[in-house]
Order: sequence, then structure tokens, then C-alpha cells
Amino acid sequence: MGGNKDNHVLKMVLTAIFAGMGFALSSVVWFPNMAPFQHFINVLAAVFVGPYWGFLAALITGILRMMTGRTALAVIGAVIGAFLSGFLYRKSGHKLYMAVIGEIFGTGILSAFAAYPVMKYIYGMDLQTPWVYVPAFVPSSAMGAFLAVLVITLLKRSGMFARMMEKLNRK
Repeated sequence: MGGNKDNHVLKMVLTAIFAGMGFALSSVVWFPNMAPFQHFINVLAAVFVGPYWGFLAALITGILRMMTGRTALAVIGAVIGAFLSGFLYRKSGHKLYMAVIGEIFGTGILSAFAAYPVMKYIYGMDLQTPWVYVPAFVPSSAMGAFLAVLVITLLKRSGMFARMMEKLNRK
């Protein structure tokens, strides 16, 4: 196998691990309309595997969570922030704060607005305003994103972050 193919296999494996961790952690710590560990995983995936694989990990996690009885919020509240986090992280030259901004804005605002019509018209909920999910989504995504910053900072201090990124052929 060539280096590029090895890199794709490693990213697939990490995506599966992130999806599994996101599902397990979000099943243990969950509040109504809040899943901070999903956002924690989104930022880790954004940094380690990028926007597309991170989006896939969030999608898989959301689908698994829906299969356990959660609403479509499990998917809608995860995928937009995951993608935007990875996209901004990559486009900013790998600035961690941009991954955090992407997660908080992508989930806290964009996903909250995207969830409104789905929950109102498909689920038939009596929602009065598109802002209804913002008060839950913003703090949840902020808590998860800042936890990811803490973990990444610890990995950087230990030297593990650089070794991990080298294995992934990333800066």
C-alpha cells in the first residue's frame, strides 16, 4: 500500500473511532437538546481528520443516536458544526481557535436555525421562533469545543500532538 492510501485508511479508522466515541459519550452525558461530547468529538475530528471525515463521523454518530430514540436534532445539531469546524481549521492554516469558532457558530447558530423547520413541520412541534434551539445549542457546542481545546493543548504539551499529526501527514 502506498502512503496516500495508508493515510485514507487511517482517516477511515479514526472516523469510525470518533463516531463510536461520540455515540458512547453522548449516550452517557446528555441533556435535553444538548450533547456537549458530540461537539468535543467534532472539534477533535476537525483537527485530526478534516472537514469531510469529521462530517461523516458526526453523521454516523447522529444516526446512531436517532436509532436509540433521539429526534433528528441528533443529526442536524452535529453535522453542520463538524464540517464548518474542520473547514475553518484547514482554511485558517490550522488555527485551533477557528475550529472552535466553526463548531460554535456552525452548531450554535446554523444548526439551530436548520433544526427549526424540521422540528416544526416534520415533527409537528409548536415552535414559535427559529431562535428556539440557540440557547441550548450555543452552550453545548461551546462546552464541547473548549473541552477539545483542553485535550489538544495537553496533547501538544506532551509532544503527542505533533507525532499524531505527522502520522496523518498533516501540519
